[in-house]
Amino acid sequence: MREGPSVKTIMEPASEVRVLWEADVVVVGGGPGGHAAAISAARSGADTVLIERYGHLGGMATGGLVVMIPHLSDGTEKQIIAGQCREWLDRLDVRGASVHQKYEDIGSNDKDLVEYWQDFHPFFVCEDRVQLAAMVDPEILKCVLNDMVEEAGAKLFLHSWGTKAIVEKNEVQGVIFESKSGKQAILGKIVIDGTGDGDLLPSAGAEFERTIRPDLRIATVAVVFRLGDVDAKRHGEFRRSEPKKYEKLMGELVRLGGFPAAQSSARDNVLWVSNWVPGLDILNVEDLTYTEVEIRKRMLITYDFFKKNVPGFEKSFILDTASQTGTRGSRRVIGEYRVTEKDWRSGEVHEDTIAVCPQQRRVVSSENPHMHIPYRCLVPRKVDNLLVAGRSFSSDDIVNNEYNLIPHCTLYGQAAGTAAALAIKSGVKVRNVDIAALKDSLIKQNVVLPETLKEHGKIKYISLTTTNSREGGH
Repeated sequence: MREGPSVKTIMEPASEVRVLWEADVVVVGGGPGGHAAAISAARSGADTVLIERYGHLGGMATGGLVVMIPHLSDGTEKQIIAGQCREWLDRLDVRGASVHQKYEDIGSNDKDLVEYWQDFHPFFVCEDRVQLAAMVDPEILKCVLNDMVEEAGAKLFLHSWGTKAIVEKNEVQGVIFESKSGKQAILGKIVIDGTGDGDLLPSAGAEFERTIRPDLRIATVAVVFRLGDVDAKRHGEFRRSEPKKYEKLMGELVRLGGFPAAQSSARDNVLWVSNWVPGLDILNVEDLTYTEVEIRKRMLITYDFFKKNVPGFEKSFILDTASQTGTRGSRRVIGEYRVTEKDWRSGEVHEDTIAVCPQQRRVVSSENPHMHIPYRCLVPRKVDNLLVAGRSFSSDDIVNNEYNLIPHCTLYGQAAGTAAALAIKSGVKVRNVDIAALKDSLIKQNVVLPETLKEHGKIKYISLTTTNSREGGH
């Protein structure tokens, strides 16, 4: 039997590819960044197409079962990450499909409130203050995201894998995608790579990097799964009343190869289990295959252990596993500006800031300033008509590790889509967009920017009345 990959090659014959569609803006990837980009572009008047390889939108927030939307405030009473993230929550609240604090409780240091939300999940508290975060129902979120695309008027192609950028004279002019209908093309004046992994960057000729320090979160992969029919109250009481015993059990589970992190979700009887597997390359198909097989083996170890040893899991069952591998970091574009750890630590405010991000688990202060993401880090340095939306923004691995979560990627996408529409309206390259006009449009879309922080109350949110706190909570 042959071992290892073959070194043979074949010559693929040239062929004509049918142009299926033409648009102003073509977005590849319907995760948080790509979805936000398509919505913003379409709402801003651009004829927009969104291509997504799975049968649903949302990326890690839905198919990846990463049901936590964290760090939406900075320890004060202000919601810092708003925009489409806030719209997600407002729409989910209508169906009771998200759990988060009441907005008037953000920043509170009330002891009972802090203990209540700390017990639910540590991400809901920031240095003994209530920090806005949410747990969402991924199935309802899929429906919400479909609604947003349809209402915006964007053309959607699901089960369509964008594989290659169409480039002429250093200008991206569309994409080739594969589907059950075969290989086809969509032409566009501007293309936005919302794949998260920067899948279009190599074929577009855009520079990128992918060096990641092995001890960082973004160097790990996951296949998240959920356990149903859990008595979460009993489980929580056991953890609080016998912490040493619980810690000992979790240590034993880790030694067996299981995953100890059973976390709260938007449903009281459902817990979700994230996992962190290092040392794999998510751009390598063999590593991806190993990930899916190995983590499911370890999922069974985890499930059996919890069911046998941990109170509250006696009647539990495996509800589902993520349809998408949990990929946390890979290609990052080399943009007109590369955000580094220095930017993070200094709190530098860029003139082209398009996203303000709170530090994780830190109350904003001079020692822990907001992170300001500039528009330039979404713009490839040497290729025209291309933007990135999502975790492939131009950054070092330290910054990317901190600021590539779901809410952050939504902000980057909202900026990219808005910029694309503005570029088309004004007839300029995306790198030459009027920054003042871009920021003005983002503010009107409820995005918090440095200009609005001092006048935060003037931002008009989509809804301030629909909230959903935990049953029996504050």
